[in-house]
Amino acid sequence: MVLDGRRRPFNLNMQLKRHSFTMLRFPKLATWMLLLPLLLFLLLISHENPFNPVTRLRNFFQPRSPDYKRLDGLLAPDFTEKSCLSRYQTVLYRKSSPHKPSSYLVAKLRSYEELHKRCGPHTTSYSISMEQIKSGKINSSSECNYVVWVAFCGLGNRILSITSAFLYALLTNRVLLINQEPEMEDLFCEPFSRTSWILPKDFPFKDQFDSFEQDYAYSYGNMLKNNTINASMESLPSYLHLYLSHDYDHHDKLFFCDQDQILLRKIPWLIMKSNVYFLPSLFLISSFEEELNKLFPDKETVFHHLGRYLFHPSNQVWGQITGYYKKYLAKADERIGIQLRVFDNKTSSSQFMDQILACTLKEKLLPEVDMSKTIPSPSENQRSKAVLITSLIPDYFEKLNDMYLKHPTLSGEMVSVYQPSHEEEQHSDNNLHNMKAWAEIYLLSLTDVLVTSAWSTFGYVAQGLGGSRPWILYKILDGETPDPPCGRALSMEPCYHAPPIYDCKAKTEVDTATLVPHLKHCEDISWGLKLFNYDQ
Repeated sequence: MVLDGRRRPFNLNMQLKRHSFTMLRFPKLATWMLLLPLLLFLLLISHENPFNPVTRLRNFFQPRSPDYKRLDGLLAPDFTEKSCLSRYQTVLYRKSSPHKPSSYLVAKLRSYEELHKRCGPHTTSYSISMEQIKSGKINSSSECNYVVWVAFCGLGNRILSITSAFLYALLTNRVLLINQEPEMEDLFCEPFSRTSWILPKDFPFKDQFDSFEQDYAYSYGNMLKNNTINASMESLPSYLHLYLSHDYDHHDKLFFCDQDQILLRKIPWLIMKSNVYFLPSLFLISSFEEELNKLFPDKETVFHHLGRYLFHPSNQVWGQITGYYKKYLAKADERIGIQLRVFDNKTSSSQFMDQILACTLKEKLLPEVDMSKTIPSPSENQRSKAVLITSLIPDYFEKLNDMYLKHPTLSGEMVSVYQPSHEEEQHSDNNLHNMKAWAEIYLLSLTDVLVTSAWSTFGYVAQGLGGSRPWILYKILDGETPDPPCGRALSMEPCYHAPPIYDCKAKTEVDTATLVPHLKHCEDISWGLKLFNYDQ
């Protein structure tokens, strides 16, 4: 029988003799026996599409483990599904990850959740700790220590720096609280059950966070520079400001030294301002090494696990994501995400478009077209590809859509191109803009193939959540289109754009990518730092 997409009736008069059974006597049994080879074949060739009836049938015969909704134990079981639909429904839209969290990480997260419940906002322990920060003096009776995260950047940077702050909290037995500005409201579900990670509005000097810049006199780096703090002091302050952003200086970067961590462990409240993925440099701190190896034996999965644990779209954003996915992406045989961002105003959209096509056609991510022909009527049996473009401008969508709308592909595939929005400019202080950005990041993470732009944290988050190694469009420098135009990432981890260049033990400048085997320079930024597995 030829499986060409057309239905063909089976010959029900055919008899199957075995142990005196016949189809006429046992029609249901015989029908199943005839259908079984066809079903098995369809199960093998079907695409991992949650809305494909064949996929649903496969899941019926091969039910997933009870933990599949909880991402192999990564997520806690004590949430109601209605409170955060995306927490348990994402598995219906994204392929199962082959990367399983370590049992040690799962246990550590459950332990952290209990700590957060004891010490989080509006608890007795939190109230006691608040007295410390108001008085400026350390109270040894308090069991709780905190990291307060403060933002001033785009959404991708915020997600990456929050993840970095959370891992630091996990390693140092602290509770993470985030200063949620109005532009971040209703983006994410609360990640911890029966408590909150939002810093209360009555937190002391919260109204001064905006003035906390690199030159802030009471930041840890500046206090070191001015010799107003050291580990031998008898009386230490109850709180310190940590400046870990892209423009930090040498003294700020001493945060990544073991001897400085000894002092910081004594401080109950650390107020951290960051706009970078500083997480890789935590692997430079030798006192964290053993714990990090237990938590993450697979070094390129750190953000993949922590990002999926922390960041779940709110019900409002999830409605936007699922509505768009079902309408435009669900029925395609393959989904290709293309995340586009140009950081250099000298690069024209036409030059970047040429690079996009050179990459996607060369790597056979998209099919070539016959420009001499117009597109015929679509065939019922054509293989389909849905291309999701995210960009601040519509130019790339319009050119790619025009190409595939007017001309047939040489492969015979049907290609549809979509772009959810084009905001023209980034508005990181606008809540609606951030909702759209978060929805688009998440949609990209649901695609089967991903192409990202060099230097873009937007793309970093999408690849990490989706667990994919994207093709990276290299940055156009001095007007020269790179050759090759793109390359496959060797690790799905995000890049740390501003790593320290200091060896704390030798007390000298050094290329920190040479200090530990799983830290190397990034594919898209030569000076950046990134986590890889040893054999990459």
